[in-house]
Amino acid sequence: MRWWSAANLVSNAGTWMQLTVQNLLVLQITGSAAATGLSLSVQAAPGLLMGLFGGAVVDRWPRKVTAGVSQAALGLVAFTTAALVAFGELNVGILMALAAVTGLIATVDGPACALLGNDLVPVKDVPSAIAVGSLVHSVGRLAGTALAGVAVAFLGTASAYAANGLSFLFVAAVIPFLRPVQTPPHTPDPQPAARPVPAGRHRPGSAREGLAFFMRRPRLVALAGITGLSAVFGRNYGLTLAVLVTGPLQAGAAAFGTVSTVLAVGGMAGAVLAARLRSPSVRLVGALAAAGGLLQAVAGLSPSLAVLLVMVLPMAVVESVSDTAGTTVLQTDPPAHMRGRVLGVWRSASTVWGLLGPPLLGLLMELAGARGTLAVGGLLIAGAVGAGALHHHRRRAPGTVIAELTGPTLPTTATTTTTATTAAMAATRPETLRAAA
Repeated sequence: MRWWSAANLVSNAGTWMQLTVQNLLVLQITGSAAATGLSLSVQAAPGLLMGLFGGAVVDRWPRKVTAGVSQAALGLVAFTTAALVAFGELNVGILMALAAVTGLIATVDGPACALLGNDLVPVKDVPSAIAVGSLVHSVGRLAGTALAGVAVAFLGTASAYAANGLSFLFVAAVIPFLRPVQTPPHTPDPQPAARPVPAGRHRPGSAREGLAFFMRRPRLVALAGITGLSAVFGRNYGLTLAVLVTGPLQAGAAAFGTVSTVLAVGGMAGAVLAARLRSPSVRLVGALAAAGGLLQAVAGLSPSLAVLLVMVLPMAVVESVSDTAGTTVLQTDPPAHMRGRVLGVWRSASTVWGLLGPPLLGLLMELAGARGTLAVGGLLIAGAVGAGALHHHRRRAPGTVIAELTGPTLPTTATTTTTATTAAMAATRPETLRAAA
């Protein structure tokens, strides 16, 4: 796990070096801001269209092989881009094609590497492993952004792509030496809501089977709803806080840099705290998301930069812990043979809200301003989570609880809920989560 974390630190630094200079490169080639946005959309599109199939590949192939091949392929794309830039042969058509290829490979690489990292520790330590990964990502982002400026200043734009290519090869070289923790043989999932799909409906191991499994899992659907709301209305701080700081607070671009630093520090502190989690639940994710939404609403009403900085730090901490808890549920709730496809479904869904978020927030800011957008968005998150929790509580009628505890010995007239309701509730019980993990 230490080797894997070190390799991911190098890889994240290389990725952020490339991302930092990528928009600049597109502008240099095309001179168009619209082309810059198009290149990002082209790279994200495979995640929307092929995420399900990428997850199916991860479930069918050995994870070490899949992760090693995908990392090597991403390194090849980075080296190809670096060579084309160095020799002045890169044009907009080739650039878009390379962006699409990168996005396509990432649909397999993302879930493969995430699950491989979990395989390196016992099940009880998976939350800590995910938290370490979050911390590594944050540190790599800071390091890569700083190194990008140095590399471009002294070696040119191509050097950032070459460095990223080397970082991928480093990860690919480490993977063969990793020793996954031995896990017990897979047993059938005991949850009624997740029983195998009848023969003839979906071919075993197919992407459609993964989507059907996800939609029958109430806790995963609830997690997607909470995360989607937070992603659309609560996490685009590069847009909302930038407008707030440079607009109503009249603090300037340098002050927004300070706010971004505090956000990064809070995120790393939250990752350290999240490493102590052992059995996070969707209820915990929802409570933390609601708390983050309320903190965001208060931050939007900050009268000064100093007050904003005070609010931003706990907001970042809470959201970092919430992210880690949600990722843990996502990666441990499904049975082992379904986790790649579940992550594939999640990648497609996250691409949707990643594309919808900025335009919706931009429209909302046109109507309500930066303060109103932060306040309304935060209250919307907290209100939706609260309404969902209330609805779930009301569904837990006394008769349902008795029926779950006493089973078939109770007369049928005492059962006041349907089979579907009982199955949905069973999916939220802690002992069921542990059995699935």
